[in-house]
Amino acid sequence: MATVELSSLHKSFGTFTALENLNLHIEDGEFLVLLGPSGCGKSTTMRLVAGLEEPTSGEILIGGKRVNNVPARDRDLAMVFQNYALYPHMTVGENIGYPLKIAKLPKSERAEKVRQAAAKVEMDHLLARRPGELSGGQRQRVALARAIVRTPQLFLMDEPLSNLDAKLRTVMRAELKHLQKELATTTIYVTHDQVEAMTLADRIVILNDARIQQMGTPAEIYARPANTFVAGFIGSPPMNLISGTIAEGIFTHAAGRVPLAGYADGPATIGIRPEDIRVDEGSECIRGQVYSSELLGDSTLLNVRAGEALIAVKVGPEGGRAMDSAIALGFDAEKIHVFDGASGERLGR
Repeated sequence: MATVELSSLHKSFGTFTALENLNLHIEDGEFLVLLGPSGCGKSTTMRLVAGLEEPTSGEILIGGKRVNNVPARDRDLAMVFQNYALYPHMTVGENIGYPLKIAKLPKSERAEKVRQAAAKVEMDHLLARRPGELSGGQRQRVALARAIVRTPQLFLMDEPLSNLDAKLRTVMRAELKHLQKELATTTIYVTHDQVEAMTLADRIVILNDARIQQMGTPAEIYARPANTFVAGFIGSPPMNLISGTIAEGIFTHAAGRVPLAGYADGPATIGIRPEDIRVDEGSECIRGQVYSSELLGDSTLLNVRAGEALIAVKVGPEGGRAMDSAIALGFDAEKIHVFDGASGERLGR
């Protein structure tokens, strides 16, 4: 186990900046998720920590030790990849035990450690099989067992669940979270899936355009997104973002008006989550037409066209509406997030 400190970390590839002035402290035993779209810098950050890339500038400390010039093999970390990276000609046991074989551990000691690691991921009954005889979820468990078998001080995981189907991803998320807490090993996890980030992380770091946009617990980020990028990235479906103008305590949009006291006059973007919108016939509301109605089982998702905006609204399972029917939407001012119309940064509470 170890802390990780990234200080003024910068990485460029020619004229392209992949990571710019990143400062981050990861606590001992923390499960930290790097979240963002493709090309945001999350995988570059992990590769720098792993020693697979050299920083253009800045420092990397693992366990208080500067490792900028330390080779990847000497950093005492283990990686789990998206494609499992198993040797097809080896058995499950041989794949799990390969790092120990390279470290020249005695065969008897190696066998016991392999059995223990396999048992942690419920694969100890399949040690004689080869990867081609396993399901995708089983192969991912083997990759996890191979990572934990030598008890490294740091785990690095690069979208390890992205090749699994939706149902299996849900199961593996729960197993992975439980395993990480049991091992209490510092973990850096890279994903573009915000559901994975919200369910797995102790803390999330959201990256975009090579910079940190926000960091915090899942609950903090969901409740108080720092800007419109974060607001539109977190949540399923994400927060609705509606552009308009605030004047004399009223937010005005092409499709209606919403009372919004306490903010300076000028261009603004309001954000509101689908579950916080009510179907309302009040005088101060947003009016539009139902674009689509999707029954989700426990709820119905209405997509409403209001001017140029498409607003997602979550209602009860019996709340479906016919396409193109008129609808009025009411917003609770306490649930509205307000962002600057130019910079996109959060305003007020």
